[in-house]
Amino acid sequence: MLELDAVTAGYDRRAPVFRAASLTLAPGESVGLLGPSGCGKSTLARVAALLHRPDAGRVTVDGEPVHGWRHRAPRRLRTAIGVVFQQPRLSADPRLTLHDLIAEPLRATGRRTEAPERVAALAAATGLTGDLLTRRPHEVSDGQLQRACLARALVLRPRWLVCDEMTAMLDASTTAALVAAVEEYRAEHGAGLLAVGHDRVLLERWCDRTVEWAGCAEPGT
Repeated sequence: MLELDAVTAGYDRRAPVFRAASLTLAPGESVGLLGPSGCGKSTLARVAALLHRPDAGRVTVDGEPVHGWRHRAPRRLRTAIGVVFQQPRLSADPRLTLHDLIAEPLRATGRRTEAPERVAALAAATGLTGDLLTRRPHEVSDGQLQRACLARALVLRPRWLVCDEMTAMLDASTTAALVAAVEEYRAEHGAGLLAVGHDRVLLERWCDRTVEWAGCAEPGT
């Protein structure tokens, strides 16, 4: 299970973005978190992905309470969660080719030898051709770069996926391709998915259940 229990978080303890938020995601389940812009969805997604320390509450991954965040989180927990953000250009190192961008987590965890096989498989799964893998972020479109960012999120075979407005900047065909790639991965690995967004139609078609949230309150379980 991926569980957030009575979590309060923000960037100023005197004015948190939300208070006492709880959310539970079961293995293999897909949950959509629906809400308007500015309601704190992305902050909650970052907490769930172990990228932002909450001010209060508890986060549990596979039965293990989380006590460290970002690089202080144990590797076994960090690598259990893959995350894709809304703006790929803010989360991609402009110096790296798409191949190296996808392989980056493997190098960081001492698994460099797995890179050729994993990158090739994920490039095919996400719709990236070989010529695109040799290009750098400024040489590809937003959609192509987001495909690479999704492949990077999947390269360590995470048990949980957090997609924070992953398709918000993309056209319909690219959105469909990325959702299909996520679902193919989940079918193969039984991964749980937290999909954050404001597109009700997409989330209700994509996810097993959709939680509506306006922020500053408990989104539900």
